[in-house]
Amino acid sequence: MTSDLPGVDTDVDNGVLRITLNRPARMNAVTTDTLDAVADALEKYSGDAGVRVAVLTGAGRAFCTGADLGGEKAAGPPSPATIDAANRTVAAVRAFPRPVIGAVNGPAAGVGVSLALACDLTIAAASSYFLLAFTKVGLMPDGGATALVAASIGRARALKMAILAEKLPAAAALTAGLIADVYPDDEFAASVDALARRLADGPSEAFHFTKDAVNDATLTELDSAFARERTGQLVLLAAPDFEEGVAAFQEKRPAVFGRV
Repeated sequence: MTSDLPGVDTDVDNGVLRITLNRPARMNAVTTDTLDAVADALEKYSGDAGVRVAVLTGAGRAFCTGADLGGEKAAGPPSPATIDAANRTVAAVRAFPRPVIGAVNGPAAGVGVSLALACDLTIAAASSYFLLAFTKVGLMPDGGATALVAASIGRARALKMAILAEKLPAAAALTAGLIADVYPDDEFAASVDALARRLADGPSEAFHFTKDAVNDATLTELDSAFARERTGQLVLLAAPDFEEGVAAFQEKRPAVFGRV
């Protein structure tokens, strides 16, 4: 396996491009550079006829737990760079001309949900869960989540996930229609490999046109969602609730919102 950047590994083997978020000590929380590295890999191989399927997954016990806030304090004007990188990465998954498997091997939280749901076939280990954790730190979903989640499970369930920030276990995510399948933890790696092999051996151009047709029909609001989320998130990033939310997260205490 080759490492393009600390935090992301890529490997191509027998037609399968595997992109692994590899920051297990941070439960694969992402930075701007991490997100850009994922997008770079997808764009690099998008025209490679030898790549017939891609797999996006995480190293260790998590898929991706969102943006890495653990070592950062809100200070000064916020930068839109991470939001832009997340949007770029989700768009790159959507535009990739081969099927992309989202192999959710553990928790998917925050922008990790967006990365997982941007994939064409999102499958999960039984112990994993999905969590739009943004409101816990005074933010709103981004990375296209407001479109991706609603397109999969409808307005009511999307609002429940986004506003209440409650964990949705893998089995419930499957029942709701958020993901394509769930496998027992001890069978997950083999199941990912089997699905990747099935797609790599299949009719690539048929998959390409099918992917584009379904996504064009169901994700008509994705680009608009990127823009709306970016505008709203920049307002929220500069607000006192975000400062309090990050402080509470770092201090491992409940946030007290509404302070002025």
